[in-house]
Parts: sequence; C-alpha cells; structure tokens
Amino acid sequence: MSKNNPLALVFHTLFIGFILAPLLIVCVVAFTPLGYISLPTDRLSLRWFAAILDNPRFISAFWLSLGLGAVSSLIATALAIPAALAIARNRFPGRDALSAFLLSPLMIPHIVLGVAFLRFFSSIGINGTFTGLSLGHVIVILPFALRLVLAAATGMDPAIERAAVSLGASRFTVFRRITLPLIFPGIVSGWLLAFITSFDELTMSVFIANPSTTTLPVRMFLQIQDTIDPMVAAVSALLIAGTLVLMLVLDRMVGLERLFVGKSRRG
Repeated sequence: MSKNNPLALVFHTLFIGFILAPLLIVCVVAFTPLGYISLPTDRLSLRWFAAILDNPRFISAFWLSLGLGAVSSLIATALAIPAALAIARNRFPGRDALSAFLLSPLMIPHIVLGVAFLRFFSSIGINGTFTGLSLGHVIVILPFALRLVLAAATGMDPAIERAAVSLGASRFTVFRRITLPLIFPGIVSGWLLAFITSFDELTMSVFIANPSTTTLPVRMFLQIQDTIDPMVAAVSALLIAGTLVLMLVLDRMVGLERLFVGKSRRG
C-alpha cells in the first residue's frame, strides 16, 4: 500500500487547517468576556451563552427553524421518492424536461426566488406564515433530496423487484420490503441534506419571513446588522457543538457508513 509523502501530508494538514480555522475562531470568540467581537486574551467567559437563554427571540427562532426544516425536508423527500423512481426506471416523453424542471431551483439565485415568492405568497395571503415558509423551503431543497434518492434508485437492480412479483408479492409489498430498504441510504442522505439546507437558508427566507416567523439564520442576520456583540458567535458555537454531538451519537448507535452508504461497520 502506498503512503503519502511528507509534502502531501503537509499539504493535507494545511488544507484541513484552512477549512477548520474559521469554525475554531468562531468557537473561541464565543467565550470572550468583552462586549464586542474579539479573541479572549485574559480569561474565558460564558457570558454570551447565558445571554442566549435571556433572549427568547433566538430560542423561538431556533425551534421554528428546527420544525420548519423537519417539515419541509420530510415533504421534499416524500415528493422526491416517486419522482426519482419514475425518472430512474422509465423512458417517457418529457422525462428530461421533468428532471430539469425539478432540479431548476438549483440554477435560480435565491434572491430571485425570494422576490418571486414574496409577490406570489402576498397575492394569495400566505406570505410570512409557516405555510408560506414551508412551501418556499420545499421548492428550494427538493433538488437536493431528489439527486440523492435518484442516485440510489438508479443503482438498484430492477430484477430483484421482478423476482418478488413473480413469487406472488403485491406491488405495495415489493415497495415496502424491497424497494424502500434498497434506496433507504439515499432517502436518509437526501432528507439530511435537505434538512441542513432548509435550516441554513437565509437569502430566500428574508423575503418571506415576518417578525412572528423569523428563522434562526434570519435572526442571526438581523442581530449582526443591529449590534456587534458576540452573541451570534455563541449561537454558532452551540450549533457546531450540537452537530458534532449528533454525528457522534449517530455513529455510535447506527454507524455513519451504514446510515449513509448502506454498509455495516465491517463492510
């Protein structure tokens, strides 16, 4: 087995450090005792983490983003499953056009989508509501779920399903017992990527949110505009820590390789 030479190891180390440096700096800044963004020099403080608990706007925005991400990613994944199966298995007129249409939100700037959603949702009376936010997020994150489910469906051998049908299984049984387990890694990966994209969405959400439906990214954006205190850094540090804890728990309970690739720990 060939090993990396010292130059390659140095390059990889510098590259990983370059990627992680902004995250580490944000986490360190969150512990500053000062009232402005700076690296702590004399002591560490939990002042700004405590300030988050005293700010109900951030807490409500977090729960709203969490629920919005869960609902929109669930709807997007549910729509992506039949669409992916139809595109992967069948050759029909307009197949490529349908695929391009479903993936088109990837090619449209989110600021354009935000303006379009603002005008449309205002005309039908749902702008600034949870329903409007959910619809906007579903449209934005659907391509992410579709691509991963489509990749899993394309790699599935259709002969397995035909064998089950020939043995007397119904279409629903084939889907529940064979198709769904085979594409499950793609479904999980698609849902998770859609959830992350929805939770992190800012540009489009700024246009269709109102004070009662402000998501966490929008709240952080408004906080940065209004003040220069390190509260946003503290929120970011908590999100980073929460993500790491979640990944560790999933790896211990299920295994990330099995969850996302469909393999066991032993391969």
